[in-house]
Amino acid sequence: MPDTSRLSFKEMCARFDVTPRTLRYYEYIELIAPEREGRARFYGPRELARMTLILRGRRFGFSLEEIRQWLAIYSQHGTRPQLESFLGLADRQLADLERQQAELEATIADLRALRATTVQALSQAGQS
Repeated sequence: MPDTSRLSFKEMCARFDVTPRTLRYYEYIELIAPEREGRARFYGPRELARMTLILRGRRFGFSLEEIRQWLAIYSQHGTRPQLESFLGLADRQLADLERQQAELEATIADLRALRATTVQALSQAGQS
């Protein structure tokens, strides 16, 4: 009977919709550490949880190094220091995302104004 608590390399790629290259890179930089049986790799609950956190962190804009350090805090110091560290990372990232949002809103407003000016110029050019 197959062990359903572990995923193969191919199953891990499919589960998280990542390329084999990405998964191997995450192993190389020690974000995840699969069990090995010969040349085969198997990913247990710990690696699945870590992969979920890695991809969530990437979605929020954290660097792989920040994610690696944050994951290391748990193994070295436990849950509370890891959560405290996350608050600092999250506050910094939220401020950065809010700054980017403001810049994007200003850019959209500028583009809309330029478009309106162009529509007006085109309308006046059609009347002459």
